[in-house]
Amino acid sequence: MNDILPIILSILGALVVVGALIPVLVKTRKNINRYPGTRDANDPELRPGGGTLVADDTATAERPAERTAPAEADLDGVDTTVPDDAAGLETIPVETPLPVAGRLTRLRERLVRSNSIMGKGLLALLSSDKIDENVWDEVEETLLLADLGTEPTMQLVDALRERVKVLGTRSPEHVKAMLREELIKVVDPTMDRTLNVQRHGDKPAVMMVVGVNGVGKTTTVGKLARMLVAEDKDVILGAADTFRAAAAEQLATWGQRVGVPTVKSDIDGADPASVAYEAVKAGIDQEVDVVMIDTAGRLQNKVGLMDELGKVKRVVEKLAEVDEVLLVLDATTGQNGLNQARVFAEVVNITGIVLTKLDGTAKGGIVVAIQKSLGVPVKLIGLGEGADDLAPFDAEQFVDALLN
Repeated sequence: MNDILPIILSILGALVVVGALIPVLVKTRKNINRYPGTRDANDPELRPGGGTLVADDTATAERPAERTAPAEADLDGVDTTVPDDAAGLETIPVETPLPVAGRLTRLRERLVRSNSIMGKGLLALLSSDKIDENVWDEVEETLLLADLGTEPTMQLVDALRERVKVLGTRSPEHVKAMLREELIKVVDPTMDRTLNVQRHGDKPAVMMVVGVNGVGKTTTVGKLARMLVAEDKDVILGAADTFRAAAAEQLATWGQRVGVPTVKSDIDGADPASVAYEAVKAGIDQEVDVVMIDTAGRLQNKVGLMDELGKVKRVVEKLAEVDEVLLVLDATTGQNGLNQARVFAEVVNITGIVLTKLDGTAKGGIVVAIQKSLGVPVKLIGLGEGADDLAPFDAEQFVDALLN
């Protein structure tokens, strides 16, 4: 009996160990089966172990009748199974975004309130009975304080000086008309501010959104997705910000609100380039119109992070051309935003600027400074925290808001 007891105890111990391992083995097998397997193992830019990518489909409400949602269950190569831990989450109802047309007009009142200091200050100075050098010094100071930049300020002041010399009368109406014309010139209405969101051939338009921490990139991607949905575009979001906690979930929530799927990794710290690659592949397979890629916030003085941003772009271009690289800047940062823009432009080819929080600053001149420095147009402006408070930038409406 004493000889049998150790054998029995050994068998029981082995059974306990096997029982503990079974759930781990099953979960591992499940993850292996879910792995899309589309990465090239020989590609040095696609880091192994990038994570299982899922198209977030926790929103079960239907899209508006006039739009046809991409069939999330048909995302070839991307697992669409709702993760176990998503079970029981509250369903987010699908919303109908406001039309894009007229957004800037609707939000103009906010712009008038925030930027009236610059416009009204200039009008008051140029309507003075006597415009001497002291007045011109004040005009110059007003423009510089509005972050117009040195070169554009000198250009505008010189143009105004010439106009004042030949102006017979200086009634407020004449001054306002003159100032409007010259401000529109420096804001430059000739710049192409259209978003490149048209499919070409069998490929979707691909858009990357970049910027430093805290400027609202993920929120901007969500708001821009709403704009595209309002224009009847089929969109897929790529959550390539794999470093900030809950960034992917935040983006997926924005997508759910307008019935747009999000391709994301279920592994924290996954390779951003791999996530972006899978998002573009899903967009190609689904024949969507636009793939939007949200990237991690990067400090422009961190060489490694900036290099990784360049890598994301290179990897995406193995599948499709990147049509837009939008740099999100916080208007309240003033000239520091201009420094950020220059560094990002060295790493990726910036095609447009999104200027957020423009309603919270009197320094609307940053629009001119950025465009003059980079030769890149401001394409979108954010004028509030609402879901539809993002609007296409229009030079003439912007100047009218400054002067009213």
